Amino acid sequence: MKRERFDKMNVVPFIDIVLVLLVIILATSTFVKDQTIKVDLPTASSKKAEDKKSIHIAIDKEGKYFYDKEELPLDAIKTKLLKLDPKKDLVSLHMDKASAFEYFVSVIDILKSKGFENISIITQQ
Repeated sequence: MKRERFDKMNVVPFIDIVLVLLVIILATSTFVKDQTIKVDLPTASSKKAEDKKSIHIAIDKEGKYFYDKEELPLDAIKTKLLKLDPKKDLVSLHMDKASAFEYFVSVIDILKSKGFENISIITQQ
């Protein structure tokens, strides 16, 4: 048996591996959450402070609603939420794990109808 001389390299398996890796990278790169560019902003003396409000809404296991530690009915909370700016203000929802899901849905429905963008659902670790 005569051996052939090794003159050229077969690159087809290498191309297959590179294409599979490229597909994996492209498929997983669409799930990247943090797409912000981190920059160190300069300071200025004429800086205007943003007037963001942080609103806390709590629902206990009996279905009582609390707006910033004050017990209120759902209608009163709705009127207070409609007065807020949905793009600036942050709403934090604190739910008791034994409360009914319908209480949560009623608050979320109010927030979504107004178009709130900054909603936090607070949980324990």
